[in-house]
Amino acid sequence: MPEEKTRVDFNAPSSLVDQADVVADLLDVSRTQLLIEALRDEIEELATDDGFRRMISDAYYSGEIDFETVESILGTEEAMRMKLLRASLNRDPPEPQIESELSPPAEFYDGDVPEWTPHEEADDTESRA
Repeated sequence: MPEEKTRVDFNAPSSLVDQADVVADLLDVSRTQLLIEALRDEIEELATDDGFRRMISDAYYSGEIDFETVESILGTEEAMRMKLLRASLNRDPPEPQIESELSPPAEFYDGDVPEWTPHEEADDTESRA
């Protein structure tokens, strides 16, 4: 099934349009086909640029663009990777759950519970050096 098409109208410098017409004539393609191919080539080239890929991922993670847009530009594999990462970023970390009661400190330490007390001197390792 052919992809749906959208009509686009834009202004361009006359000299650029003239150049496009000459190139289209030489390649025996329409101006429209030449522009479509040029756009595809540019998007494919941008998709391999690290800076542009970062822009795409930032836009996706902030919700400015959707999964389908990322997929159409960067491919399914990269889009899925971003989707999974985004899902993990949006998830609250699990809280540890203890299934039974904690042992009292004396039982846990098998007797006296050690107590930390600060020393007035700096670390003993400094005095040994």
